[in-house]
Amino acid sequence: MPVIESSVQRGPAFEENASLYADLLATLRERHRQVAEGGGERLRRRHEERGKVPVRRRIDSLVDPFSPFMELSPLAAWGLYGSEVPAAGIVTGIGMVSGVPCMIIANDATVKGGSFFHETVKKHLRAQEIAFESRLPCIYLVDCGGAFLPEQDRVFPDKDHFGGSFYQQCRMSAAGLPQISAVFGGCTAGGAYIPALSDEVVMVRGTGRIHLGGPPIVKAAINEIVDGETLGGAEMHSQVSGVSDYLAHNELEALAKIRDIVAALNWPAPSASRSRPATPPRLDPAEIPGIVGVDLKRPFDVREIIARMVDDSEFQEFKPAYGSTLVCGFAWIHGEPVGILANNGVLFSEAALKGAHFIELCDQRRIPLLFLQNITGFMVGTDAERGGIAKHSAKLVYAVCNARVPRYTVIIGGSYGAGNYGMCGRGFQPRFLFSWPNARIATMSPDVAATVVTELRRASLTRGGAGEAEIEALAQATRAQFEEQSTPYYATARLWDDGIIEPQQTRDVIGLCLALAAREIALPAQSPVYRM
Repeated sequence: MPVIESSVQRGPAFEENASLYADLLATLRERHRQVAEGGGERLRRRHEERGKVPVRRRIDSLVDPFSPFMELSPLAAWGLYGSEVPAAGIVTGIGMVSGVPCMIIANDATVKGGSFFHETVKKHLRAQEIAFESRLPCIYLVDCGGAFLPEQDRVFPDKDHFGGSFYQQCRMSAAGLPQISAVFGGCTAGGAYIPALSDEVVMVRGTGRIHLGGPPIVKAAINEIVDGETLGGAEMHSQVSGVSDYLAHNELEALAKIRDIVAALNWPAPSASRSRPATPPRLDPAEIPGIVGVDLKRPFDVREIIARMVDDSEFQEFKPAYGSTLVCGFAWIHGEPVGILANNGVLFSEAALKGAHFIELCDQRRIPLLFLQNITGFMVGTDAERGGIAKHSAKLVYAVCNARVPRYTVIIGGSYGAGNYGMCGRGFQPRFLFSWPNARIATMSPDVAATVVTELRRASLTRGGAGEAEIEALAQATRAQFEEQSTPYYATARLWDDGIIEPQQTRDVIGLCLALAAREIALPAQSPVYRM
């Protein structure tokens, strides 16, 4: 395959970009460090005094030695609730357990006792959704106090609230996806159903408890006074109720038992893959920050990014002389085939048609799709409308929606307006969506939003006697709103993505995602390719 030749010059502009981007990476790493501390030193110490292990150490002990753990949405709930719910109180991600890729969902009891906030539920459900789509067994490391009662109206009653996680758990078990729980702490109310609905359950003696209503609820409901261990301790549930299948004397024994359970699943071996030996890019991924920079108004050639992401920097570009603002082509990442769609400017009709055609090719050939978003949107104006931009952009959107192959999205710059849709944004349900620290996502950029709002309001404000000072104040307020709400941290806190990743990590992260897809049985081709 052709190799991309770089034209990057490591001059002052490159060094400035790299320096500014280094500040973004330092901020990202510091925030990841902060959330990894959970509820803080005091609560972590109390946790350990009870013989319990911090949540990320539990995961380290569970996954295969020297294997990666791809954590999802580590900055969920960042900046919300007075920053008192780091990572939304739950750690989710994909890791290898006894040679089987598994979805791991683990409560952090140092954060509000492992209670569920709105973002906790959303993160839990998102992990189950990924497991369902990628056909992964689910392992729940349960230490959960149920719903956080002051948030009950945002946690309990709706379709995508706490009950939805139990619904998903039942459906996954029915679909043959193992549901396995280890109980390390008190599981009360809704938290009790996570192990109760699991296929197999391990409980830790002395700390693990399961009860639909804890001692205070029992006393209030039926005036019975009982201690937590008698009511729902590990020994009772393992020897009397049968809710638990295995009794472990400590947490490490419980985690070892989970590994034994997974080893005995008789889980299908990987299907025949089209993988080839992985080859590092010829160009250094560490150069990406110097190419991209932090100023979204400064253009760069997205081929330079692709060349530092794909195997051997090889890229078979599709229709290179047509619709040039959308770069499409075939490549390999960590030995797995992938079709890439990447923005090199605003999307014109030709680019939309080219993208739709390329997606059809990948769908027919069973090649997963990777979207690299840096897009202001589709072209507007009289010429664009007369040229049919509405119907041609709709063709791209339709192709994105109906592609049967796995789709992955990385926001590497701006993601604005309908361009977000045409490039497989969150609403189009890519298997995974990640952002870079320089990313921005909104209906439009802050400057454009300020202009649109003030133009719409100018006539009415003027009729009401308002002057330019009030119009300018409106523009500044709008710009400030869009600046705040379009940052990657605002987005990831609300789980609009699956996490912020560093540019030089993107190749490895997408490689892990593609490896999961390679285990699936290939879909037969069912439709021809219609040239647009």
